[in-house]
Amino acid sequence: MTLRRRARSVARMERRENLDAFGLISLIGFSALLGFNQVVIKFVNEGLQPVFMAGIRSFGAMIILYLWMRWIGLRPVFARAVWWSGLLSGTLFAGEFILLFVALDLTTVARTSVMFYTMPVWFALLAHFVVPGERLNGLKILGLALAVAGVALALLTRPGAGQGSIAGDIMALVGSFGWAGIAIIARATAFAGVAPMMQMYWQLSVSAVILLIAAPFFGPFVRDFQPEHYFGVAFQIVIVGAGVFLFWFWLLKRYPAGAVTSFSFLAPIFGVVFGWLLLDETVGMSLIGALALVCLGLVLINRPRRA
Repeated sequence: MTLRRRARSVARMERRENLDAFGLISLIGFSALLGFNQVVIKFVNEGLQPVFMAGIRSFGAMIILYLWMRWIGLRPVFARAVWWSGLLSGTLFAGEFILLFVALDLTTVARTSVMFYTMPVWFALLAHFVVPGERLNGLKILGLALAVAGVALALLTRPGAGQGSIAGDIMALVGSFGWAGIAIIARATAFAGVAPMMQMYWQLSVSAVILLIAAPFFGPFVRDFQPEHYFGVAFQIVIVGAGVFLFWFWLLKRYPAGAVTSFSFLAPIFGVVFGWLLLDETVGMSLIGALALVCLGLVLINRPRRA
């Protein structure tokens, strides 16, 4: 079997009704990678201006995704029927990462993770009004209230000097709103009929243009770029910008969506742990309490409905 045929056979792999050992390990690893990614962004920000780096990532990942699609015999098609929803999705994608990358320039990885990974909370709230079958029930409302309380606790309690700013915290939080908006577009508009890989191509191509045009307004492109920053840039483009998102779509195709999204509470935990472990960030009891409230809220929001 050729490599190309093997790739196609993997893409068509049998769908599972429940998580198996591979799915469990994959989702834990995926969440850990998302948490570690915040550390990498903050590290690369020391060498490159944040918005410029975000633009490089989108552009590089777009090229990799294009080559992958051509290799498996697909061609990007920008259908007129989804033109506006595709542009809106890509614009929100750009705004989300402007806010995230700049937030990590201003505040800590731990605090950014607590704020940014509340996305399922805002998605659940919006979906209640615009997505059929996504109504809030008592448990979900309780989860939403707990998560909001956790965000409020994190915002109202400040770490030690030099350990974060309120502006950075708010930018990370607003970035999660953009992420939730992208998910709503993918569920409640004509964009839902677009293949996940092409949705991603829309987001990367539109955001690459917006981010690279916006970058000059955020200062010089190069700060104190060192050889080791190349590894961070490569990690962002190849592993996160292209590989992680493709793997996420593959997981959603292979396993039930509820089981996949239920692991979203792990991402902020890993973000806080990596920030403390690798960057020596202050993680006080107030932030731990905020993290616990947010994670418990995410668990309740993602709790599957009983048949």
